[in-house]
Amino acid sequence: MFPNARLRTFVDDLWFTRVITALIVLNALVLGAETSPELVASFGHVLHAVDRVALVAFVVELVLRFWAYGTDFFRDPWNWFDTVVVGITLLPAASGAFSVMRALRVVRVLRLVSVVPSMRRVVTALLSALPGMASITALLGLVLYVSGIIATKLFSEVAPEHFGDLGASLFTLFQVMTGDAWSDVSRAVMEQLPYAWVFFIGFLVVTSFTVLNLFIAVAVSAMENQVSAERDREELAATVDVLAEIRGLRAELQVLRDRASS
Repeated sequence: MFPNARLRTFVDDLWFTRVITALIVLNALVLGAETSPELVASFGHVLHAVDRVALVAFVVELVLRFWAYGTDFFRDPWNWFDTVVVGITLLPAASGAFSVMRALRVVRVLRLVSVVPSMRRVVTALLSALPGMASITALLGLVLYVSGIIATKLFSEVAPEHFGDLGASLFTLFQVMTGDAWSDVSRAVMEQLPYAWVFFIGFLVVTSFTVLNLFIAVAVSAMENQVSAERDREELAATVDVLAEIRGLRAELQVLRDRASS
């Protein structure tokens, strides 16, 4: 299928994007309303009708975009994302074990990510930060594993419910790392071992205050790179437009010179 330039202008227009965004928000509100038995009992037919209309609109939108871009449609990963999201919601809502398919309609709300540029920018930045986050996750796992072994050897006798074995120690330390009732765990151990605070404070400083903040640093760096790249693309596009205008003016000037000389 060959691209259609006029249709591409239509589907890329700002008002078309706003209509699709409004439909996504409306569909999200409808899906939320369907979780209320009172609303379903009173407006069930209306909610179902709006849901069907929204689904049809999303399918039509994808068809128009494919018609507009042709095979170039599949070069944009966000088009794949939209196709998968809408395709999942088209699966038949069978009963029994497959009744979960009906609940998967809520994934249509995720289309806001591909429609709203700011959300798309955030997701793109997070995806580009994944390699760095994977390294930090490996480091955090290593710290947690070493700390779990140390905690098991030190505290298994005084607090077997928290540090009785390696598995229990890892779970407890993960809880401590998130700050969930960590003082209760540490004080229970410190009743028997007063100097246990050294281990817990050191563990919190290394994990919560150092390693976890690296995630934020990597995400912020990726966001800055994404914004910088977009700014460079916009400046390049503006430069290309200016050069095109200059070439046009030169061509017109040359035509005027030719006419004057003749």
